[in-house]
Amino acid sequence: MSQEDPKDPRDPNRDRPADAPKKKRGFWGWLAGGAEDPGPAAPADPAAVPGDTPAPGDAAAPEPPPAEAAPAVMEVPAEIAVAPEAEPPAELPPAPEAPVPEVPAPEVPAPAAAEPAPAPVAKGFWSRLASGLARTASSLGQGITDLVTKRKLDAETLEDLEDILIRADLGTETAARIVAAVAKGRHDKMIEPSEVKGLIAAEVEAILAPVARPLVVDAAARPFVVLMVGVNGSGKTTTIGKLASQWVGEGRKVVLAAGDTFRAAAIEQLKVWGARTGATVIAREQGADAAGVAHDALNEARAAGADILMVDTAGRLQNRAELMAELEKVVRVIRKLEPTAPHAVLLVLDATVGQNALSQVEAFTRIAGVTGLVMTKLDGTARGGILVAIAARHKLPVHLIGVGEAAEDLQPFTAAEFARAIAGLER
Repeated sequence: MSQEDPKDPRDPNRDRPADAPKKKRGFWGWLAGGAEDPGPAAPADPAAVPGDTPAPGDAAAPEPPPAEAAPAVMEVPAEIAVAPEAEPPAELPPAPEAPVPEVPAPEVPAPAAAEPAPAPVAKGFWSRLASGLARTASSLGQGITDLVTKRKLDAETLEDLEDILIRADLGTETAARIVAAVAKGRHDKMIEPSEVKGLIAAEVEAILAPVARPLVVDAAARPFVVLMVGVNGSGKTTTIGKLASQWVGEGRKVVLAAGDTFRAAAIEQLKVWGARTGATVIAREQGADAAGVAHDALNEARAAGADILMVDTAGRLQNRAELMAELEKVVRVIRKLEPTAPHAVLLVLDATVGQNALSQVEAFTRIAGVTGLVMTKLDGTARGGILVAIAARHKLPVHLIGVGEAAEDLQPFTAAEFARAIAGLER
């Protein structure tokens, strides 16, 4: 029985004679069966493989059917090949944490800092004085400019000039003195406003120079007793605090007596100044006898070896007889303990009251024996000229002037600076 020779149906040479040249496989054949047929195999060498040669007479053993070639697998480029998912092991030990190297942050240049604004320059006392008297100087200066510009210095102009000076609270005596100085040698002549201002400054300085005297503490009098007097709201307690700050800063031992027993706020205010400056405060309850507070304070200041004792008093109007009598009692009690005391009686005047300050000086001088003046609130008034009128009439020393709330805003009085500030001139 002949054995059918199986052939690959996809083989293009299955129906061709054995000696015919073989066809090459096309694309489909290549894809399904691999590369092209390499041609007939060389006959086997009987000597090479013993026992493989069939015996004579035996029919040739049929060749085994060729194994079906495995379909070729198209190569996929590595960049798009996907590896088969490997099944993860049941449990993986935790991987040791590798130290993460510190990578320095890249240096980012800091943005250019904005140039700081210049710190405000603290005004000197002259600047604060000029600023405080600016309203007085403006009122006076504008009136003079309007008056003498394009006008001769005749009798009518001089009379108008005198009125301007009186309205600036310089007083009638001072106004007449200034007008006489302006008129001298200039009658019926043109004059510049700046020249008039210069003449005003010169005359004001001449009036103020004799009374511009500093407050001197007599070291031989221990304690040196200073009695502060004045009307309500003039700034007595604040002035005491400022003086205490300056004197403690100089190394002096200071005691403060809270003699304004009418107002609880005044007692507390003095305690605050004492804590701020390091001065000792002697105080009693509200309503206590003011003379008794002064008596106790003087004894305690002596015992403590204090250099200065400042006695605050209640503000009182000069036309209240009963209140002025109480002030007189305080002075008597102090003099019983120390005949030479009080060594200084300072009247604190509020510059904003204008002409009323003249009557205050008269009344307090008569009752308490005022020895010197302190002018406050010159930083907010158009009536600073009243100090000139007071100096011209009463000739009392002007020790200090205040142009603000800070301790350094209370300074010794200087006639030349004040006169130039009043006239609106530069220093």
